[in-house]
Amino acid sequence: MKRVIVGTAGHIDHGKTSLVKALTGVDADRLKEEKERGITIDIGFADLTVGDTHFGFVDVPGHERFVKNMLAGAHGIDLVMLVVAADESVMPQTREHFDICRLLEVKSGLVVITKADLVDEEFLQLVESEAAEFVAGSFLEGAPVLRVSSRSGAGVDELKKTLAMLASKVQERDDAAVARLPIDRVFTIKGFGTVVTGTLIAGRIRAGDELEVLPSAGRRSRARGLQVHGKSTTEAFAGERTAVNLQGIDLDEVERGQTLAPAGRLRASSMLDVRLQLLKSAPRSLRTRSRVRLHIGTAEVLARVVLLGQSELAAGAECFAQLRLESQTLALPGDHFIIRSYSPAVTIGGGTVVDALPQKHRLREAAQAASQLEKLAAAHLAANDAERIALLVEMAGEHGMSHAEIAARSGSPDEAIKRAADAMTKSRRAVAASSNPLLLVERSAFEELAKRVRALLKEFHQKSPLESGMGREEIREKIFAHLPPEIFRAVVTQLVERNEVAAEKDLLRLASHRIALSAEEQAAKDHLAALFATAGLQPMSLEEAIAKAGPQFGIDAARAQRFAQMLINSGELVRVAELIFHRSALDGLRQTLQKFKAEHGAKLDVGAFKDLTGISRKYAIPLLEYLDRQRVTRRAGDAREIL
Repeated sequence: MKRVIVGTAGHIDHGKTSLVKALTGVDADRLKEEKERGITIDIGFADLTVGDTHFGFVDVPGHERFVKNMLAGAHGIDLVMLVVAADESVMPQTREHFDICRLLEVKSGLVVITKADLVDEEFLQLVESEAAEFVAGSFLEGAPVLRVSSRSGAGVDELKKTLAMLASKVQERDDAAVARLPIDRVFTIKGFGTVVTGTLIAGRIRAGDELEVLPSAGRRSRARGLQVHGKSTTEAFAGERTAVNLQGIDLDEVERGQTLAPAGRLRASSMLDVRLQLLKSAPRSLRTRSRVRLHIGTAEVLARVVLLGQSELAAGAECFAQLRLESQTLALPGDHFIIRSYSPAVTIGGGTVVDALPQKHRLREAAQAASQLEKLAAAHLAANDAERIALLVEMAGEHGMSHAEIAARSGSPDEAIKRAADAMTKSRRAVAASSNPLLLVERSAFEELAKRVRALLKEFHQKSPLESGMGREEIREKIFAHLPPEIFRAVVTQLVERNEVAAEKDLLRLASHRIALSAEEQAAKDHLAALFATAGLQPMSLEEAIAKAGPQFGIDAARAQRFAQMLINSGELVRVAELIFHRSALDGLRQTLQKFKAEHGAKLDVGAFKDLTGISRKYAIPLLEYLDRQRVTRRAGDAREIL
């Protein structure tokens, strides 16, 4: 069954609530004060099934004092019934409500002339003419204009048929999208606890789903139960009026303006990059940094408008801007919003969210920011998720974007993110620094990091020509300290694979780098290696060896230390704890152990190992532990087993 949300719009006392009751049999005025005063104060709800379409009606107040309540109900509608009373025609709140519908980009609807039984035919024709003239040039130009009397029921059946016809052309909402339910009512039911209601604007919610209330301090809950249009269900779909019984959340922890979403999926923001349009009817131009009332979803938030690239926006004009909020709200790209002047509270404009989690733009960055937003807006308009995600990754630069960051910033489901990532890596537009979890880095930013690594190594080799290479950790600290570690590993891996950098244990060097020693230096290095080869398994400290080798060849201790490190880096010498052995001695020890195993069996205790090697227990234990790590031996209680 198709699910369509219909909203009313129009001036106070033009019969919106009576019209909804005539259609559905439900009085949408639920508050005691509404019934006593005879006016709608807050949004009300009703539903109706016509054929294979289920309509959810959102009835909004018409009084100018309650426009903020009207806005809380208008955000999720598919069709609008613009209500004009036959005895008054178009009035001030008719105009403001219709401006709001246009700014929210409601796509379809009709004009309903109510109280048709109160005036004669000539006056009715005049009102119809005025209504048609009023909507000319808008999305309602050419839309049906129906006469209805809620009191007698005249025209109600035709209205139902017309709504069904219009609903057949409404685009279905995406059930596969990330679920969002902007909260418009909060109450408690004895025995059940806290219940929130709203129009499910995207995705689906199942009973038992873990949900998060945003914005809030990570407040999570489970959907204990669900109702759709007052009937219990196990699953609610986009386009349905939905009530959710939240487990473990108190009434005072939730309020209108918050949103239910899958736990850990989305993030609230204190800044929004938007395309902003000022109404032609706005009383004055809008200056940058003006304070406004932002209405988005069911939320009302105070904000400052920072215009990008200009200091003032004229009535009827539009531009890109950054809204800096005084309290957080949840939004996603493509969401529509309304702004009202701070005082007096009058609707002056609205627009569309382009980036819901932007960085703060400085004045000198305004032109670049506007250019990026133009591309993002175009990608969203074209419904090109892959391009939109690619642009967000590019904007992230060298920091890259993880799967979680892409999901929160784009609002895209996992399947769309995967398709975008595959397309970006296949076209070499981005590099996957990590695939699980996903971390994408824009290609030019990635190559700039690689360039900086090569430049750092070149500088190092020029200053320290006798060093085998530069420590990985030092490079990471100098270039990648504020970046995810996966990006450092990915850059190094690609440089090695491209044979631009060579990796030797914990050192990195340019692949072209070769250590050029003088004959005297080479002789000193060879003599140092020979000292350890001669020592065999009798341990000698590096300091002792340097002391023996240095004076004979006139090499100072610092240079001798570098020669020793070169031998360790090349593998000719092996460091075992604080001990240094020549590789040949350790290779010989492996052969000795295999011979022992063949003659005496695989078991070997510390005493036997001391006898076999001629070294003391102080040095035998570190050497045995080294052999364990090399899988030459394996510890078995207090003994070893030769593998």
